[in-house]
Amino acid sequence: MHSPTLTILAALLTALVTAVLYAVWHFNKNIPGLRLWMLSFLCSSIFTLSLLVRSWLPEVVGVAISQGFVALGAYLCLLAGRTYMGRRPFSHLYAVVGIGALVALSVVFTVVYPHLGMRFVLAGLGAGVCYLLTARTLAAGGMHRVPARYLLAGVLGLHGLFLLLRPALFTLGSAGPGVLPGAGPMALVSQFVVLEAIVAVVLLGFGALILANEFITSELRHLAEVDPLTSVFNRRAFFTLLDKAVSGAQRTHTPVPVLVLDLDHFKTINDTWGHRAGDDVLRHFVALALRCLRKEDVMGRLGGEEFAIFLPNAGAEGARAVAERLRLLVESHPATAGVQSIPLTVSIGIALCGPGDSAGAALQRADEAMYLAKQRGRNRVEMSGPAAAAAAPAVVATAA
Repeated sequence: MHSPTLTILAALLTALVTAVLYAVWHFNKNIPGLRLWMLSFLCSSIFTLSLLVRSWLPEVVGVAISQGFVALGAYLCLLAGRTYMGRRPFSHLYAVVGIGALVALSVVFTVVYPHLGMRFVLAGLGAGVCYLLTARTLAAGGMHRVPARYLLAGVLGLHGLFLLLRPALFTLGSAGPGVLPGAGPMALVSQFVVLEAIVAVVLLGFGALILANEFITSELRHLAEVDPLTSVFNRRAFFTLLDKAVSGAQRTHTPVPVLVLDLDHFKTINDTWGHRAGDDVLRHFVALALRCLRKEDVMGRLGGEEFAIFLPNAGAEGARAVAERLRLLVESHPATAGVQSIPLTVSIGIALCGPGDSAGAALQRADEAMYLAKQRGRNRVEMSGPAAAAAAPAVVATAA
């Protein structure tokens, strides 16, 4: 294959990847960074097209277009990576100055001091650094949790290194005296460079699509596991996590404290201030509860105004301390509806899920302890035990 044929193939592939990314972004505009990746490939498409029409353009114009769009595409790729990872973008002023300097120097080494080697160095310098920085940005989150990020980071890193080392290849492959243009080692090196660009385009486009799929999968998992109102785990996800915690704790013969919490007189809040205020109260309560919990503690919404928490490696005394701290915090921090204050209290039941116990049974005992707290005046913490278990049928009947 000849270099012009490879260049045409690179142009077609780059345009195809750009079109695919645009289509995916058009129907999934909430995917962070995807629009920037599409624009990055668009810059690469313009660059490959400029190579095809280079013979019809003045040399200085072709060089300026090539250098500018190569650098801009790499910078947009860096912005895409930072956006996807939730990082703050760089100031565009630095990019404008940097790309402008690269283009200006390329023009100087085209018109004033013609030097093809320096133009290759400048072309690889800006783009190579940007791709390496993008690789460093994406390589986060853990290989086992997000392997797609590390796959794309690896491709970006290798491509960035290749761009930085590319001038050395042309130095090694420089044709000696008497070698015809387009033949010998220089032609082979040129074709190898274009082949690397084709492989990089395919792999980078594939990697961007994998990241888009990763984001969509994560969003679907979030919707399936998280309560949309309070942003804590929903009932199904909480039960799944509790089962896993109990299974792990039974291997070490340590009990897992389970708390069931119910806001007192929540129906009165809805009837008095409206359901929108009721939603605000629920979010307010969750925010207070999370202030009392550790990173490893898990909270879920069982339904309505009823929540549950399990506390790995806490023990009975630790669970009671957390429950009392939370009860006092809720009592001392009323919610607000407009300019009005809404007094709020919570009743809490605690049960220990010990060896040989099941998560469902422990949650049931904690629920019964919570109803016992309701029966004894609300705004209380009760722990399940023989007395609470014996009184449970009467408590349920009274609540009904």
